[in-house]
Order: sequence, then C-alpha cells, then structure tokens
Amino acid sequence: MVNPYVSLAVLFLLAGVVVLVFLWIAEKVGPKKSNPVKSEPFESGNPPRGDARIRFPVQFYLVAMLFLIFDVEVVFLFPWAILFRRLGLFGLVEMGIFLFILVIGFVYAWKKGALDLG
Repeated sequence: MVNPYVSLAVLFLLAGVVVLVFLWIAEKVGPKKSNPVKSEPFESGNPPRGDARIRFPVQFYLVAMLFLIFDVEVVFLFPWAILFRRLGLFGLVEMGIFLFILVIGFVYAWKKGALDLG
C-alpha cells in the first residue's frame, strides 16, 4: 500500500520545482542592465522628499489596525446578504446583534480618541 504522505511530498517537490524554474526564467529573461535612474527610490511618481526613516506617531498605526479590524468584520456582511432570505428573522436579529457590537467597538475607539490624528 502506498504511504498517504507520498502525494503530499510529490506536491511539495512539484511546487519547489516550479519556483526554481520561475526563478531561473526570471534570471535568464529579466533585465540585466542597471543605471542610476533605475536605482533611485520611487514614491508614486514623485521624487522622494526627506528621510525614509522618520518616526510616525503611534496614532497612525492604531488607525491602520482599527481599519483592518473593522474591514475584516464587515466582510462577514457579504455571506449574510447572500443568504438573507433563507435566514429569515433569525438571520436579521443575528446580524443586528453583530452590527450593534461592531458599532459599540467603533464608538468606544472614537471616544478614546483612537481616530484623532491631530
């Protein structure tokens, strides 16, 4: 009898071969000449201003984390919207509770000043 892990090993081996082939193709086909213009930093088509290692206030990271948290939570609205008719009143109440908890978290973050960048 064949070991059940053989197929997994073959899959990993195949993935490794594909990665190595792509790296080899990129090395052979990719651009090789570099010049000073290509070596300059690029910031959305504008020449860079100032030092790249400046310190940002923690507030920026806090807003970014809050955005990610609320963005991921709102993704749960999509499956609910797809199954809205099948879920009926139970689904409506359940989503109402979910949105209520989400709004409480948002209001809490707002009152704590987490959204103020000033």
